[in-house]
Amino acid sequence: MSVAVGVGRWGEDWASRALCVSQDPDALFVRGKAQHDAKAVCKSCPVLAQCLAEALDNRTEFGVWGGMTERERRALLRKRPDITSWRTALREGMAAAAQKG
Repeated sequence: MSVAVGVGRWGEDWASRALCVSQDPDALFVRGKAQHDAKAVCKSCPVLAQCLAEALDNRTEFGVWGGMTERERRALLRKRPDITSWRTALREGMAAAAQKG
């Protein structure tokens, strides 16, 4: 997924800036094909990376977080067991990508 997200502002208030904050929360906790629609909300969200980091660091089991379903997050966690802080990894990765321009 290619998404334009800002590198700055990784504060604790990220959730208040999420695009889904004004939507019905139940719309993000769906199964099957409905997950595709839920993920679409995330594509242009300014805090997509912060949301994903939160879900990965806390091993959130249900719902679409940061543009990923629970199945996708589990697969990522299995693929990268070496990452102990997704918040740090994603923030540093975004900073490095921004420097490359």
